[in-house]
Amino acid sequence: MTVLDTRLPPLRLGALTVDPAVVLAPMAGITNPAFRTLCREFGAGLYVCEMITTRALVERNEKTLRMVRATAEERDAFSVQLYGVDPATVGRAVEMLVDEGVAGTRPAHVDLNFGCPVPKVTRKGGGSALPWRRRLFGDIVTAAVRAAGDVPVTVKTRIGIDPEHHTYLDAGRIAQDAGAAAITLHGRTADQLYSGTADWSYISRLVEAVDIPVLGNGDVWEADDALRLVAETGCAGVVVGRGCLGRPWLFGDLAAAFAGSSERALPTLREVAAVMHRHATLLAAEHGEQHGCADFRKHVAWYLKGFSVGSTTRRALAMVSSLDELAGLLAGIDDQPYPAAVLGEPRGRTTPPRPVALPEGWLDDRDDPRPPRGAELEVSGG
Repeated sequence: MTVLDTRLPPLRLGALTVDPAVVLAPMAGITNPAFRTLCREFGAGLYVCEMITTRALVERNEKTLRMVRATAEERDAFSVQLYGVDPATVGRAVEMLVDEGVAGTRPAHVDLNFGCPVPKVTRKGGGSALPWRRRLFGDIVTAAVRAAGDVPVTVKTRIGIDPEHHTYLDAGRIAQDAGAAAITLHGRTADQLYSGTADWSYISRLVEAVDIPVLGNGDVWEADDALRLVAETGCAGVVVGRGCLGRPWLFGDLAAAFAGSSERALPTLREVAAVMHRHATLLAAEHGEQHGCADFRKHVAWYLKGFSVGSTTRRALAMVSSLDELAGLLAGIDDQPYPAAVLGEPRGRTTPPRPVALPEGWLDDRDDPRPPRGAELEVSGG
């Protein structure tokens, strides 16, 4: 594999320095404190918590308040992503985070989610459907920036709703004018969901259209993908989501790559097993052993992707209920080298494309500033 020699300067978001310029994308049920800690142990960058809904935060939902607690290691760089559709509610949520230090932690960075393509969100006008209403989009970003004060606010979005309804250029310019510190662009439209291949050319166009930093997102499966993304688009950094599922050491590879090193981690199965047990241990410390092990089960297939592990053992691991049981099962697996055949392959969701569900008349007036009715989510995490 040819390794590009690309050194990337740190990303500056207000007073926050992200070095290397690598961000962990929020993923529901994944980017909890345990996973963020694990990723941080392998590399540096910015690790964003699971998506927090502004309505739930403002109403002081107990689960949501727990989700905005930072770990001891991230108190100086705690990053929160918010989902909201009403400028007043978004502004109030940001005020709570910044001024009140909800759950004892003042974030160093706030990101706004306008990229979610899930039908239950878009059919109400939220997520990746919302930037189509450009006045409303601008009002939300403005409210967040004003409430945030010296805390940098960034925006994450997609190319648009579908090939006929692109929003990314307007979104970038509006976010910049509203005071956003940076914008992340996922190189897919909402109707693509997570199918096909991300089109990075749109990231290049956004880089040319705005003066604030643009972060590239989509199909960063390996560190060398990140190098190509930066080289091809001129983006200021990368946002990594599905590529790190079952591979938290990817952040170490990314740190090495952006420092100009060709070193890449290819852990043996025994080494992967140690990471698996560490991950489960962190979850157990967070949720209690039984719940932590139950939560870990969904990670098993990602960690073992490509390895020769029998179906009986895989099933047992996917039903593990204690750390000792997990340790015993992992100890019984023969060591083997990392399966190079899976390098660069997609991970996580690969749902096929489908038309975007939208509210009736949503596309009629781009300058309608009214929040979409019923689009507020009451539960954080996605």
